[in-house]
Amino acid sequence: MAINVTTLDNGLRVATDSMDTVESVSVGVWVDVGTRHEKPEVNGVSHMLEHMAFKGTKRRTALDIAEQIEDVGGHINAYTSRENTAYYARVLKDDQPLALDIIADIIQNSTMDSEEFERERTVILQEIHSAEDTPDDVIFDHFQQAAYPDQPLGRPVLGLADIISDISRETVMNYMGSHYQAPGMVLAASGRVDHDTVVAMARDAFAGLGQGTLPGRDKAMYSGGESRKSKELEQAHLLLGFDGMAYDDPDYYAMAVFSTLFGGGMSSRLFQEIREKRGLVYSIYSFASSYQDGGMFGIYAGTGEDEMADLAPLVCDEIKKVQDGVGDSEVARAKAQLKASILMSLESSSSRCEQLARQLLVFNRTLTVEEVVRDIEAVDPAAIKRVARRIFATPLTMASLGPISKLAEFDQVKAQLT
Repeated sequence: MAINVTTLDNGLRVATDSMDTVESVSVGVWVDVGTRHEKPEVNGVSHMLEHMAFKGTKRRTALDIAEQIEDVGGHINAYTSRENTAYYARVLKDDQPLALDIIADIIQNSTMDSEEFERERTVILQEIHSAEDTPDDVIFDHFQQAAYPDQPLGRPVLGLADIISDISRETVMNYMGSHYQAPGMVLAASGRVDHDTVVAMARDAFAGLGQGTLPGRDKAMYSGGESRKSKELEQAHLLLGFDGMAYDDPDYYAMAVFSTLFGGGMSSRLFQEIREKRGLVYSIYSFASSYQDGGMFGIYAGTGEDEMADLAPLVCDEIKKVQDGVGDSEVARAKAQLKASILMSLESSSSRCEQLARQLLVFNRTLTVEEVVRDIEAVDPAAIKRVARRIFATPLTMASLGPISKLAEFDQVKAQLT
């Protein structure tokens, strides 16, 4: 593994991770722009911009973009998150120049044709309505809003239907012009790549990027709270959450190990106690989400209407018990799971490409596998106990959706945690 990073004169960082044993290349641009950078009146603009970038440039129609990448057997896609937007492709090594050129083209030369804009508006509205019909997805938006009320981190990535219905082409284009600046972007490539060649191509392909100052973002202010929505569904959905850790927090890896131990697999405490022993749920897991200046720790469960009354008290019992301490074997198993997941991801050029870009955006440097493994190995039962107590001492966030009449009130659930 050979990682190299070069910063171009315009501020664009070019990073490569060479893999001599593969015949493909994963390449993409990660932009330090997401939902948390949006004003409330344009919530969803980052996601809409991601869609529109593929709808034609000065050199290519939307069909050209699709056909040119698929003519060589490649794949191109994009996504928007709360902190980033990514445009990426995977192709055979000889087709890397094409992939890089297409990505550079859609980021710098998107025309946002008026007719295409209106068609894509309809598509995005359908996506929003589809999400509303997927309760185990939409509950996470409700959860986020309850945890971060009245701030960008609490708003949905897709945006609200009323806003998307009214947002103008000019608004999206102006947002792209002000937020897509070279210093806030990373071009990453992994696979059969040569760093100097990628740098030379990038220098030409991305010469048109702006070099302006990046817009600021509101500080993440976790507060906790409740979202409760009764709805006729086959299953009731419950999320319990707490304040977590940012990427650079000293307890970041301890939180990751703890989440794996507590609800990260079939051997985890939550799965064994609540699904295997009690049969109360089909799905239950914990998760740790981090941002550049904050994070969340959460527990999701889906259950039947009759089982909801017992579910929250049992989860609260497990939360209290884990704060008393954990065994060496539990910690060792969780560390092994986490290390295996990270090391196995290194077999994928796509995963390595994304990790490279994210590390540069978050830490302004790359992390070696050795230091990540070292930090995981350093986690011991005392660290797990400390992190569990730190997390569960923070305000509760609770989101519920579905047939939830038997779920205790928010204050009752909070009381069950003490």
